Amino acid sequence: MNSQVIQELNLNIDELRDSIREEYSAVANEPERGFHFHTGRKLAAILGYHDEWLDSIPASAIESMAGTGNPFSLGELKPGEYVVDCGSGAGADSLIAARMVTPSGRVIGVDMTSEMLSKASNNALETGMTHVEFREGYLESLPVPDAWADVIISNGVLNLIPDKEVALLEMYRVLKPGGRIQIADIALQKPVPEDAKSDVTLWTGCIAGGLLKVQLERKVAAAGFKDIEIVWGKDVFSGAPQHSDAAEFGTLGVTIRASK
Repeated sequence: MNSQVIQELNLNIDELRDSIREEYSAVANEPERGFHFHTGRKLAAILGYHDEWLDSIPASAIESMAGTGNPFSLGELKPGEYVVDCGSGAGADSLIAARMVTPSGRVIGVDMTSEMLSKASNNALETGMTHVEFREGYLESLPVPDAWADVIISNGVLNLIPDKEVALLEMYRVLKPGGRIQIADIALQKPVPEDAKSDVTLWTGCIAGGLLKVQLERKVAAAGFKDIEIVWGKDVFSGAPQHSDAAEFGTLGVTIRASK
C-alpha cells in the first residue's frame, strides 16, 4: 500500500481494517441486527437482482449480502469465464457468478474478514459447486496470479480502501488482456471535507472513502483501464435501519465498466 496516501489522509490503516472487519463480522454473524446500509433480500430487490439468481444460492449467502449496486447489470457472465470477486463477503455474488460461468469456468472470491470467508465457504459447500473458492486477502494485494481472470466483479468495497490506485492496479494485473471489470460502488455529489477523512466511522459508514464521479473515473483510467463507463445508480442508504450520513454528501450507487 502507498504509505504516502495513508499519511496524507492521517489514517491508521490497521485501525481502519479492524473497524471494517468488526462491522462485517457482525453482518456475517448477526445479519438481522440492522446497519447503516440495507442487507439481504431487501437490498437485492433494491439493486435489481433477479429472483432466479437468488433462488439458486443458499439463503445464508443472501442474508449477509451487503452492496451498493449490481455488477451483473453490466452484463451476465459467460460460460467458461474466470472471475475474481473482490470483497466477496458471504459469497452471494461469487455464487451467482459461478452459476453463470458453469463448471467450465472458475470463481475466486477474496475477502479479509474471517467470518465472511467461513460463511462463504460453507455456502459454496451447500451448493455443491467445486469451481468456486474463497481466499483471504486484501484488494491491494490480491492472492491471484497475473493475467488469470476474464472478469473482475466487486460490490461496494472499493470505497472502503484508502489507496484505490493500488487496488485498481491489482485488478488490472490479474486481468487477462481484453478482460473487463464490472464493479458496483458509490460516488458522491458533494466531497467529504479533508479534515473528516481521518474519521474511521465515516469510512465504515461508506462515506469518507467515496469520491466524486469524475475523481473515480480518473483513478480507473490511471490504473490503465480503457473504455470506462460509470453509470449513476440508486440511493442505496435511505431507509436503512441505522442512521447514515450518506444523504449529506449526495451518495449514490454507481456501476463501473472498463476493459484492459
